Amino acid sequence: MKGLANILPILSWAPRYDGADIRGDVAAGLTVGAMLVPQAMAYALLAGLPPEVGLYAATVPVVVYALFGTSRQLAVGPVAIVSLLTASALAPLVEEGTAGYLSAAALLALMVGVVHIVLGVGRLGFLVNFLSHSVLVGFTAAAAIIIGFSQAKHLLGISVERKEHFYDTVLEVGRNLSETHGTTLVIGLASLATMFALKQVSKKIPAALVVVVGSVVAVKTFDLEARGVKVVGDIPDSLPAFGLPDFDGSLLSSLATTAFVITIVGFMESIAVAKVYARRDRYEVVPNSELIGLGAANLASGLFGGYPVTGGFSRTAVNATAGARTPLASLVTASIVLGTIAFLTPLFASLPNAALGAIIIMAVIGLIDVAEMRHIAKVKRSDLISLGVAFFGTLILGIEIGILVAIVASMLVVFARMSMPHSAVLGHVENTTSYRNVERFPEADTQAGIRIIRIDAALSFVNAVNVKKLVLEQADSLEAEPRALVLDASGMNDLDATGAEMLHDLLIEVEERNVALHLTDVKGPVRDVLRRAGLWDELGARVHTSTNDAVLAIRERSVGPVDQRRLGIDERPSDLSLRSAVEAQTSV
Repeated sequence: MKGLANILPILSWAPRYDGADIRGDVAAGLTVGAMLVPQAMAYALLAGLPPEVGLYAATVPVVVYALFGTSRQLAVGPVAIVSLLTASALAPLVEEGTAGYLSAAALLALMVGVVHIVLGVGRLGFLVNFLSHSVLVGFTAAAAIIIGFSQAKHLLGISVERKEHFYDTVLEVGRNLSETHGTTLVIGLASLATMFALKQVSKKIPAALVVVVGSVVAVKTFDLEARGVKVVGDIPDSLPAFGLPDFDGSLLSSLATTAFVITIVGFMESIAVAKVYARRDRYEVVPNSELIGLGAANLASGLFGGYPVTGGFSRTAVNATAGARTPLASLVTASIVLGTIAFLTPLFASLPNAALGAIIIMAVIGLIDVAEMRHIAKVKRSDLISLGVAFFGTLILGIEIGILVAIVASMLVVFARMSMPHSAVLGHVENTTSYRNVERFPEADTQAGIRIIRIDAALSFVNAVNVKKLVLEQADSLEAEPRALVLDASGMNDLDATGAEMLHDLLIEVEERNVALHLTDVKGPVRDVLRRAGLWDELGARVHTSTNDAVLAIRERSVGPVDQRRLGIDERPSDLSLRSAVEAQTSV
């Protein structure tokens, strides 16, 4: 039963469901359902799809995630960024408004689902770590601006040809600005003002639903459609039906990159918000299980006429605030959307596109997190590089290329940091056995004829050249006897073949300068590599437990301890340690 519960997490909570939670779950489900109906239609419009496709993506996938997901509050469904990614991928390949476009959107959902499940089953969730927090903040902000501006045509009531790049869209809107439809603009601005005002009153109020109802009433009452206000039009009342989408095999390769990008971005958004509420309610969200849960939801979306889905920030916050305690809330939400499709779609025929555009703009405003950008700048200024590359790369190059460039830039920043690792010259703190960075502790005493260096990074092909240069510079600066160099390895947790080769060359070149090289605080993984490379035996008694022990041994011109195992230097049997020490006495 436990193994089955790992596959279907619903089996772990449903049998023990606490009746006291039902009130909160139902209230949350109703609240999110009221919020999701207009959002789903708006996001479908953003993706270049009919409103009903957004509703389909908000039904069966929501139910499937409730069965397979490990988060109790995550609200799954269409979201703004994924909708924009969908539109960006499909527009160059398939004509919008055709059956082929709908099939391609469903195919993309299936592909996203497969990528999710492959990553989850292969326990490859760590791959999302390549998208750093600063990159995600920059990318999300740029995407929010692109999404918001893409709705200008609906708020202004003008025709704007879809462009590949953001700056082309801005120019296109500017060229058509004179054709702004006054009544449409009033509806859009009124919708934005209403949602903003209701948000200030209470976040629990389904502001988007209020705008939908109000704008439909306004269109009906004043016959605004006859005055040129564009509306959604008839929405089919047929429930989502199971079926494989028709597609051309060439689409698979064309959509592969987008499917991977949507998976990474969508999962990052989902897991980030899911972990917030898991910590609050003291339960565990399993990343690889979440990948499978979201993958199953996307497969369901593709098989039931939807498009890619993921967990959303704002809806999850509303779900949790409204009292959701278990995934039952999501089942209630799905039933609300299904009921809307079956009985209420005729009421949305007069819904103005301007209102849907306003809903999207209001939803993405919160994605431009200026406060978090300031926080990143305060914590680590160098992270602004990857944030800026993600932001401007996405605006200039587009969503897909922008995020790939940002990931590469982020990795280059990491490699740059690794190539120039932090190092410190250490000095002795009076009346202690401690040694500290003399730049931070100027009062620390440096030892005449002894230079102590600490390298705070793994030694690898990335930084071997720079570390060697640093150590040799310190060796050349030694003039007084006993001319010894102590390499504090306490900050070194790994050593690759290039690093070992560098240390071998370093030993030779330091000895040519008549300087003795000693090592202290060598970690197990580094010891293993040193032994396999033959360096451990070369160093012999010049390996010490601590920096203080190394300095004492150098001053007294004594060998290191004979029983290295007893003192925690070498875990091998003491007779081997004894032999190494004896053989190395002459080299001290």
